[in-house]
Amino acid sequence: ADMFANEDGGPEPDWVITEREQFSDFRDLNKDGKMDKEEIQHWILPQDYDHALAEARHLVYESDVDKDQKLTKEEVLDNWNMFVGSQATNYGEDLTRNHDEL
Repeated sequence: ADMFANEDGGPEPDWVITEREQFSDFRDLNKDGKMDKEEIQHWILPQDYDHALAEARHLVYESDVDKDQKLTKEEVLDNWNMFVGSQATNYGEDLTRNHDEL
């Protein structure tokens, strides 16, 4: 669904231009015009990116209604669908266990 075919010959949309820049500047590390195995691995599993921390920040950001950087039981329950759909909670399985922080 992210493919773009310029069938009418008009200008490329902004998102296509942005994707081209992302590819040139960040994905195609050896500048050969294509992504090899190492470049794909770097893209999918970057060494300097903490997936767990990013997901935790995302859950807090989306659920923390009063923006106090703390989640209440009510905030978690009000956003239960986000938590059960998150890899950080083992897709909801971890929410069924007793936790001191809850």
